[in-house]
Amino acid sequence: MESLPLAFSSGWASGVNAYLVVLVLGIAERVGDTSGIPDVLGRWDVLAIAGFLYAMEFVADKIPYVDSAWDVVSTLVRPTAGAVIGVLLAGDADSLAQAVNGVVGGGTALASHLVKAGSRLAINSSPEPVSNVVASITEDVVVLGLVWFAIEHPQPAAAIAGVLLAVGLVVLHLAARLVRRGWRRLRTTRVAGPGALA
Repeated sequence: MESLPLAFSSGWASGVNAYLVVLVLGIAERVGDTSGIPDVLGRWDVLAIAGFLYAMEFVADKIPYVDSAWDVVSTLVRPTAGAVIGVLLAGDADSLAQAVNGVVGGGTALASHLVKAGSRLAINSSPEPVSNVVASITEDVVVLGLVWFAIEHPQPAAAIAGVLLAVGLVVLHLAARLVRRGWRRLRTTRVAGPGALA
């Protein structure tokens, strides 16, 4: 269970940008003296594929509406990556530890993915593209920093990931309530007719 905090942190980060998580963990395994990261993540073919997919996501994530389409495609990829990374981080542990790490990594990735996808839908409602670029770069910097920090300090990083996840879920819930309220107001206006606002 020593790997559980890293599985949680990398799970949260995978829900935001799974390919960057694989890159950071793989590079750390290649260049650092990190015993907790499995060798498979540092293989050149894994790093090359993750780098190529990260480059695609880097571009797609900054274009309004393309980012949301990419999020739809990533709905299966990000939680799966979080679960696989969690299982790999368990290493040679028994199957229960691997299952727990997989569930924690995948479940956390799914939750953070839903927060990301929902927030991007809200951002896409603004007419200018700058907010997409700022949000995407901010997400990449946070993922990079959190995963790198988690390699050396897994427990504090897991606490930070937990706070980020909780804040994201609260913000997403509040945004959903605002959207529902707006839809109700729009339907009421249409049913009552144009003079209803007068």
